[in-house]
Amino acid sequence: MTDKKEEAATAPQPPQMQCLNQYIRDLSFENIAAQKNLGQKVQPNINVQVNLDARKGDEDNFEVILKLTITADAEEQKVFLLEIDYAGVFHIQNVPEEQMHPFLMIECPRLLFPFVRQIVRNITTEGGYPPLNVDPIDFLALYRSEIERRAAANATKN
Repeated sequence: MTDKKEEAATAPQPPQMQCLNQYIRDLSFENIAAQKNLGQKVQPNINVQVNLDARKGDEDNFEVILKLTITADAEEQKVFLLEIDYAGVFHIQNVPEEQMHPFLMIECPRLLFPFVRQIVRNITTEGGYPPLNVDPIDFLALYRSEIERRAAANATKN
């Protein structure tokens, strides 16, 4: 019986994550078309840029920041610019050190994204535009492409 207890005590524990807090770190919405009295007759082209950042806090806590920069252009003129940094503080346990970076850059933003998406929808509506529904983001693919980009950049340096 002691062997089973010892095995249970030494067996790897599953990863645990708890979101302790979520908040807007920074938010800016510039309604350029309204400022220049350009009107809103043309369907703008929307460009969404995504950046991620993570910082170690105390103990097993990490702050993960999902940054979106959304620009809308029509007929070579800016319509609006929305920038949001949305953060979450996560308590993470039982994740091996070598897997922590992908965990922070994939799983945590995946949990934050629906909230950011709703904020973007509300801000564009309050700004006088149709609600902007940001397409779902594949954070795994985003992470892989960033790793490949860094590997290629390092290969050209060497």
